[in-house]
Amino acid sequence: MRLSIATGTLLAAVMASTAVASAPELPWTLIASRPHDSRAFTEGLVAHGRVLLESTGLEGHSSVRRVDPATGRVLRITHNSVRTFGEGLTVLNGLAWQLTWHNRVINVFSPASLRRKVTRPYPFEGWGLTTDGKSLIASDGSPTVRWLSPGSLRVQRTISVHDGDTPVGRLNELEMIDGVLWSNVWPTNRIALIDPADGHVRAWIDLSSLTPGIANSEAVLCGIAVDPITRLPVVTRKLWPRMYVIRLDAPIPA
Repeated sequence: MRLSIATGTLLAAVMASTAVASAPELPWTLIASRPHDSRAFTEGLVAHGRVLLESTGLEGHSSVRRVDPATGRVLRITHNSVRTFGEGLTVLNGLAWQLTWHNRVINVFSPASLRRKVTRPYPFEGWGLTTDGKSLIASDGSPTVRWLSPGSLRVQRTISVHDGDTPVGRLNELEMIDGVLWSNVWPTNRIALIDPADGHVRAWIDLSSLTPGIANSEAVLCGIAVDPITRLPVVTRKLWPRMYVIRLDAPIPA
């Protein structure tokens, strides 16, 4: 999720995230491979009608975009201020909400025009963002996921994400799909499928085989949405030229 970090920190993160898990790994099938803007440092992805909305990061390059899901063409773009690092993105109550990393603000846009309506103070570090249709659901890099009131941004409840007895942190992009909370675990190729009731990881998905041959340590998995065309999950990575539609080949266990 971040830019450059020390080798020791990265190694520790990978080791912690790839430890033996008690939750099973689910098989999946690649359904479609589609173009994606390889300049986009993807931080958030969400369907809105027939298009995808995408949040990109990096100071001086952060933006919110409307993207054609079939061609990857950027249909409209609104740039953030030069010192803003864009993060997770979701749509709730007819508005597009974009987190920022260390800026401690949340940007609110019209999802159709991408006109910024307001920028509000945000009390946490911003990583991933999704919704259950009533609340904003946000991560901050720790195992804690918070349900927030969209009106006040007050915490309504929290869960602590864990696989067995092991806490699972570095929860990056979030997406709620059919009542299950999906999350990239930065900086790995794994997605945790999380029970939103109590935070236990119900299963894992390993997307290591989705490798278009980019030798860039920052091009890590980040971006989960429901594809507007197939209604299946679509995933991508930062700075990748492709998006991938996948299908799970086994039910998610309880």
